[in-house]
Amino acid sequence: MKKVITTGKTVDLATELALKKLGVSRDRVNVIVLKQPRRGFLGLFGVRDAEVEVETLPLDPIEETKKFLSEVLQTMGVQDVTIAVEQESDTQYMIQMSGESIGIVIGRRGTTLDALQYLVNLVANKHSERFLRIVLDAQDYRLRRKETLERLADRLANKALLQKREILLEPMSPTERKIIHTFLQNRPDVVTFSHGEEPYRKVVISPKERSGEKSRDRGGRRTPSKHRS
Repeated sequence: MKKVITTGKTVDLATELALKKLGVSRDRVNVIVLKQPRRGFLGLFGVRDAEVEVETLPLDPIEETKKFLSEVLQTMGVQDVTIAVEQESDTQYMIQMSGESIGIVIGRRGTTLDALQYLVNLVANKHSERFLRIVLDAQDYRLRRKETLERLADRLANKALLQKREILLEPMSPTERKIIHTFLQNRPDVVTFSHGEEPYRKVVISPKERSGEKSRDRGGRRTPSKHRS
């Protein structure tokens, strides 16, 4: 919250000056009159301007996030997407989008959705006094993608065991790599780790009997026995 003290011939003029300095509208501030104006004797002596203290009101971080997201969608030319917010805990919110043009919002393998999620988290925490986590989804895309990745992980883990070799997956985001690692971490027969540099970092699935070998990955680093995202 920002606060300024201004003076003017009237309370209204002093307030208007404060609003200009703060760059906000009247409904976004609280005004405290510190001194009432005084005309003085014969309009010459004892003249005193009004003095006010104007402080901005705290913004609702979720409402500001919704407003930002709506503006971004309009800029993208997406007009038919609706936005719904669900509070999952004291500090975590789910924002679900739906509409006919939702494919544009998701992007290839969720890249656009991930970028938007990063931005809305920045906006939410800019207006919040405590850290908030915003999960942005589009017609349950993240759940469907998670299920797809888990099926892929299971299939490729079995392939790694059958062929007795490491299986290198395609580049994935940190979030998607974590899904693979988490899904396979309790399997006693395989281990996973990540290889490469962002944004081309990949998950490697290896039979556990190979994990102790002193092999090196293509980057010249030792292959760890435990996964890293």
